[in-house]
Amino acid sequence: MGRTRAGASASEAELLTIERPPGDLLSRRLLFVSGKGGVGKTTVAAALAQLAAQRGARVLVCEMDAKGALAAAFDQPPFEFEPRRVPGGADLFGMAMNTEDSLREYMRLFVRVPLVGRIGPLARTFDFVADAAPGVKEILAIGKLCYEVRERHYDLVVVDAEASGHIVSQIDAPRAITELVKVGLIRDQTRWMLELLDDPEVTGLVVVTTPEEMPVNETLELVDKVRAQTEVDVAAVIANRVLPELFDAAQREAFTALQDPAPFELLADAAGPKVQTVLEATRLAVARADVAAGHLALLAERLPAGLAVLQVPELFTRASGRRAVQQVAEHLDDSLGGG
Repeated sequence: MGRTRAGASASEAELLTIERPPGDLLSRRLLFVSGKGGVGKTTVAAALAQLAAQRGARVLVCEMDAKGALAAAFDQPPFEFEPRRVPGGADLFGMAMNTEDSLREYMRLFVRVPLVGRIGPLARTFDFVADAAPGVKEILAIGKLCYEVRERHYDLVVVDAEASGHIVSQIDAPRAITELVKVGLIRDQTRWMLELLDDPEVTGLVVVTTPEEMPVNETLELVDKVRAQTEVDVAAVIANRVLPELFDAAQREAFTALQDPAPFELLADAAGPKVQTVLEATRLAVARADVAAGHLALLAERLPAGLAVLQVPELFTRASGRRAVQQVAEHLDDSLGGG
């Protein structure tokens, strides 16, 4: 995918661009999924995890905000910090982050301090300190994910990450801590995390959008910001809820001709007065699809060269939960070239 070292000049950026086929997306070991609220970020994260598991990988999917949406996507009760197998036959596990448990595990694994019982007061104190220092709270969550990757407990970790307004500070937390702390245990811990996060063979960011003006603009801004301020590779952009092309060129020409007065009157006489309603509904559908196609064209034009844009069509279904996740996974499977 297109990837540029932070602060690189235009000529350096061209040399540092990495071309990758879409099919290698699931060969990485850590995928963050982000996007503007409401574009289907959680469903896409669940679908990527589901697809990887169906292809035979052992997968952990993690919800960062612990609101329960990711678990609901699998028709499951809310996930907890301890990973839980998702029923269905595939080797798929789900978890949710929280400050207290992530602090407990960080202290146990990295500081080698055994903690017994609840550490609520310590966690609340940590929250207070973290609010004043950028990257401190985020480092726990990122550290947990990087630890699972480093220890190879799973073939792939998929993260239903923060929305586009917050993802940069989340994925760049180890670097922020490194800039604050020059020596000692914490700096040593962030060094190996950065090695994983900065390796495009290991880590990638997937940005989810819809073919609408605000999500597309926010996606373009996010891609630019990630490439300028971090070393994390933007692995792919997924355009969700893409409307189908209703007519080919010849059919569009015929449909346009039908709206002229003379043929319209003939059609109305033959088919009845409801033909006007049908034609108007069709005209609106075509116009809506044309607007969406324009936004997708702008997206493709302004994204870095070589950055894959995968499309998931509008499902036009009442399906929700795991059924919807499976349908999205099937479309992504086609886009990624099958298993």
